[in-house]
Amino acid sequence: MSVTEPTSAAVQAAAEQPFVNQRDPARRLGPDGKPAVSRRAPLWADVPDERWNDWRWQLSNRINSLEEIAAVLNLTEEEREGLSAPDKFRVDITPYFASLIDPDDPDDPIRRQVIPLGGMMEDSLAEDRHSPVPGLVHRYPDRVLMLVTTQCASYCRYCTRARIVGDAGQNFNRKEHEAQLDYIRRTPQIRDVLISGGDGLTLAPKLLESVMRGLREIPHVEIVRIGSRVPVFMPQRIDDELCDMLAKYHPVWLNIHVNHPNEITPELARACDRLARAGVPLGNQAVLLAGVNDCVHLQRELVQRLVEIRVRPYYIYQCDLVEGAGHFRTPVGKGLEIIEGLRGHTSGFAVPHYIVDAPGGGGKISVMPNYVVSYSDHKVVLRNYEGYITTYEEPTEYAPHDRSTCRYCRNPRPEPGQEGITGLLDGNQMWIEPAGFVETHTRGATDTHRLQDPSKWVPYGVGAIEGQAGEPLPGLQLGAAEEPIEG
Repeated sequence: MSVTEPTSAAVQAAAEQPFVNQRDPARRLGPDGKPAVSRRAPLWADVPDERWNDWRWQLSNRINSLEEIAAVLNLTEEEREGLSAPDKFRVDITPYFASLIDPDDPDDPIRRQVIPLGGMMEDSLAEDRHSPVPGLVHRYPDRVLMLVTTQCASYCRYCTRARIVGDAGQNFNRKEHEAQLDYIRRTPQIRDVLISGGDGLTLAPKLLESVMRGLREIPHVEIVRIGSRVPVFMPQRIDDELCDMLAKYHPVWLNIHVNHPNEITPELARACDRLARAGVPLGNQAVLLAGVNDCVHLQRELVQRLVEIRVRPYYIYQCDLVEGAGHFRTPVGKGLEIIEGLRGHTSGFAVPHYIVDAPGGGGKISVMPNYVVSYSDHKVVLRNYEGYITTYEEPTEYAPHDRSTCRYCRNPRPEPGQEGITGLLDGNQMWIEPAGFVETHTRGATDTHRLQDPSKWVPYGVGAIEGQAGEPLPGLQLGAAEEPIEG
């Protein structure tokens, strides 16, 4: 036998040796051979592990006063002023999350997110305008946002809902949860419900399950999503009891909120591992914050470490126009620079959508670099992330999709009043008017005349308007107007 060949005993021993995947962040071990843990601030050094790892203890022992925070961090004068302001936004930080902060670095990226310094709009997204019942936001045709609480495990300085979060007087109760559920029951176009707040994972377990069960009993609700920063602020909350409960109500999706690589700890990796093993797909929603994560190379590290813990980067938001958060805002061009530094430079599924949540209630608008250089009726000119320019030849013959025989086209999900651009492409209308457009262009006229006969405006031969699904040609809808307008 060759000396390089292992003996059968050695092969057998290797086969029996359990494999430990040290590359899996959820399986990493510390120097003591036990599961790796993150730093714990000296203030809590003597807290027994069983209490430290109890999420109820973490919630009950959050720090919020100037004196408590000064016992953990060496505060600057500006931070002391912010923490002393009589009208300051609520401050609460879990011991776990506070321990991740460098106590001596005033520019620590986690510190900047949760410690106030000494306005703009309270509701920059106009969510309240799209709220048919308290706590329910119906902005998009087929999905709603369900605000189930105003409480969070910790509070972010840039919070979009700063007007309500942390205010126990504005919290939602079972009666309001039932009103929200009732609206969803009688609105069959809703197929997707996002639970947020505040943070739904701070609810008492029985109350959270009552909401989940209420949604699952509605036949037309296809998926339930949860938006939560609890896994980041307090990963101890992601225990077997929670994961078993969520698994009962699938399909359930969950988006966490990580802004900086320093927030990705062994504890977060294990929390995400538990959720993934419970069948919950995970995404991440980050916010672009000046002085925290406005760096291409940092963002590349962030998304790659997220993918390692089986969290897909989903959105990176432009910071909203929130009162007191102006110092966090970056130019939109910084976000485009970051996407340029990700697309092609890392795995495609690690590149998030860059989103501007439109002030005034316009919803999420995806903003991406332009990879189309030019195009004609037969050729498209494209560039890649390296600046390589190429062409794609358009087909000379194309048989359009036959809408008259397609069961999906013949039975679309209704989106009354919200068809938007796809309504133009489908030929349901020819234009979208700004508010007051008709009134402006009637120029005060009250009487109609012969040239305003609507039949003169039937758009013969205009693309998809003509012959929809084999039906007779419709008359053109004059935007929102019922009467003809002056030509």
